[in-house]
Amino acid sequence: MATTPTAPAQVSRGDGSDPAPAGHIGRIVAGSLATGLIAALLLVAAPFISPEENDVTGAVLCGFAVGWAMMAILATRDTDQPQRWAAAPALFMGLGGFLLIGFGSSSREVLNWVWPPVLLALVVWMFVRARRQLHSRSRRWLLYPVLAVLAVLAVASVGGGYETVREEADANTYAMPGQLIDVGGHRLHIYCTGSGSPTVVLQPGGGDFSSVMAWIAPAVAADTRVCVYDRAGRGWSEPADSPQDANQIAIDLHTLLQRGNVPGPYVLAGHSFGGLSVLTDADRYPGDVAGMVLIDSTNPATDADSAKATAYDSGSYDAVTDRVAALGAAAARIGLVRLVGSFGYGDLPPQSRDEVRAKTATADYASGWIDEFVQANASGAEAAMLTDFGDQPLVVLTAGAETDAIHDAAQNKLAMLSTDSSHRIVEGASHAGLITDERYAKATTRAILDVVSSVRNNQPLVK
Repeated sequence: MATTPTAPAQVSRGDGSDPAPAGHIGRIVAGSLATGLIAALLLVAAPFISPEENDVTGAVLCGFAVGWAMMAILATRDTDQPQRWAAAPALFMGLGGFLLIGFGSSSREVLNWVWPPVLLALVVWMFVRARRQLHSRSRRWLLYPVLAVLAVLAVASVGGGYETVREEADANTYAMPGQLIDVGGHRLHIYCTGSGSPTVVLQPGGGDFSSVMAWIAPAVAADTRVCVYDRAGRGWSEPADSPQDANQIAIDLHTLLQRGNVPGPYVLAGHSFGGLSVLTDADRYPGDVAGMVLIDSTNPATDADSAKATAYDSGSYDAVTDRVAALGAAAARIGLVRLVGSFGYGDLPPQSRDEVRAKTATADYASGWIDEFVQANASGAEAAMLTDFGDQPLVVLTAGAETDAIHDAAQNKLAMLSTDSSHRIVEGASHAGLITDERYAKATTRAILDVVSSVRNNQPLVK
């Protein structure tokens, strides 16, 4: 006997209304989560969302709220497994997002304290509801991983309140050793010790600030005047609105030294990215710079090209950069940057090490570091504009433990900028170790003092 096909089974809602369709709950869960992620990315990039930290973070929350709301609506309407609980995270994230966008810093201060316990409780509740109401492999493969990420964020968000408390405590614990001087729209921190001429100015590497020179500055100060300073957004210096390429850094430093009444001539010593700023400074202000030490400097562009020596400061490029910087600042504000940075700088003296860890955990540091990194190509092109340092003393130091033929060749080319130069490879030294490791920092100090002696006595450099 032929069998008659039967219609797909439908499950009663249990409230006397029409049966609910079976639907495809797995597809709805996957589609909703994907929609939330896409919505977050689109909102962050939207032109009506400013690149400010509060607006970018709020946009991310609103985007995720769309995904959770979609899950609650579609699962209830189109399947036999209604997931009404998804409306709770949608409301929570949406409200938080609108508060951040609408009220900015005032709402963020409140959310820093309210968000962590509420989000953690919400995640636990969501896990229980999903376990009871979602009968699909998507629960294990899609939803649980998302809930795990939210749980991690909830725990990390505890760092938001912790970070606020720590930054206030750090401000009292690590008092500014020098002074703040206005260089045009923002103030930079400078700290000078010792006496004598020429004055040595230490330029830390990318993302670093004055405290990383703790082994070198006191040793140099025993022989001559030495100044350490913090670029915009680093250490105790205020952030700047302008792009922080090597050219702008050189302009700020020149203004800082003039307004701070720091007499020249100057011996500039730059580590890593700081080497690009030193080279640019020597090109812009040749009458001020009497000698240089390039401490495993980032290599400039291969050829001098004025067309490329321009900071990225307009159009969509800047819009993307600003939004990434805002997300970096948000990560710092909940303590993630402090967690990562707590494992670094262990070779510095304890006080200086703790200063660096504290100051590099701030939101200003995170956003400023991203901008400085983005400007790397422009800074490299600007540094390449220095093609002749005459017969002024120049020492190029290269970290022997982290070099290769290409880097050595580029470092040799730097040494050829002057007819009175020395290229010294410090065997066993790492890139960072040339300033953070006491053993290898002595080689850096020796190079600086050799240049100081050459300038002071008007004698050729000791090879």
